Amino acid sequence: MTESFHRSGEYENPYEGQQQAPVNPEWPPPPAYAPAPAPKKRNRGPVALLAAVAIVAAAIGGGTAYGIQELTGNDTVASSSTSTNVVPSAQKGTVAGVAKAVSPSIVEISADSNAGSATGSGVIITSGGEVVTNNHVVSGASQIKVTTSDGKSYSAKIVGTDSKKDLALIKLENASGLKAATLGDSSGLQVGDQVVAIGSPEGLSGTVTSGIISALDRDVTVPTDEDQGRQPQQGDGWPFEFGGRQFNGDTGSDTTTYKALQTDASLNPGNSGGALIDMNGNIIGINSAMYSPAGAASSSSDAGSVGLGFAIPINTVKADLAKLRAGSTD
Repeated sequence: MTESFHRSGEYENPYEGQQQAPVNPEWPPPPAYAPAPAPKKRNRGPVALLAAVAIVAAAIGGGTAYGIQELTGNDTVASSSTSTNVVPSAQKGTVAGVAKAVSPSIVEISADSNAGSATGSGVIITSGGEVVTNNHVVSGASQIKVTTSDGKSYSAKIVGTDSKKDLALIKLENASGLKAATLGDSSGLQVGDQVVAIGSPEGLSGTVTSGIISALDRDVTVPTDEDQGRQPQQGDGWPFEFGGRQFNGDTGSDTTTYKALQTDASLNPGNSGGALIDMNGNIIGINSAMYSPAGAASSSSDAGSVGLGFAIPINTVKADLAKLRAGSTD
């Protein structure tokens, strides 16, 4: 039925004219004009859209992180601030936690040359086998053998050396999938900060000691002459100068001086080139020298750590890395 009935008793065709006749206010409004669910649907729309965007954004964020991880490759150095936790949260702040997390990134280095043999340590900085150590450990070496914490042995070649900073970069041959250490930030260190040292003193690989940062910016002088870095006789090696005095033997005529971190973590010959680590598991120094009351003429039984060790700040290492990778031998 296409007509409507008015109280006046008149019939009117609703299609006559351009608009419909007014509805009597006493009547209920026609169902066709009920605005029922439409506004609710419109209100829910933006909320659902925002939720979807949040989900997509989260997925993109995770995918981006994964993509960066996959694209970094074997030659990317992991670097962080000292607030980055390499140590699992359950063992955070413990020597055991630091040792477990970082030991796989520390290696023992055996270097042979015409002057004799040297045993030192090194820090893996890329999964492809780049290792940072001291120049005096590998300088002039004709053959270098590196042993990882799981007992695997690799031959290695010198990539670059910097005798002025007593740093060297070597590369393990046919190595992949190694656990690279995370290089921290030594600029924020304070006297009294707890540290852990890992290395191979006297060939005892994977040795862990602990202590604190005892002082900052110590001027330490070490030899650059490869002959002075060798240790053919136990107790005769690893010479250095501090405060005008020579320790562990003659440093020779060719030396270099750098600013070092001082630590009371026990260091001994063979720790040279190993890691000094903060309690979050970040490398904050490369161990390079120690004080021992024993000189070259003293018996080996008198030699040993007395709680005065020195390390090259890791920021010095990071600043020198490009030069070492370029093959510098200065």
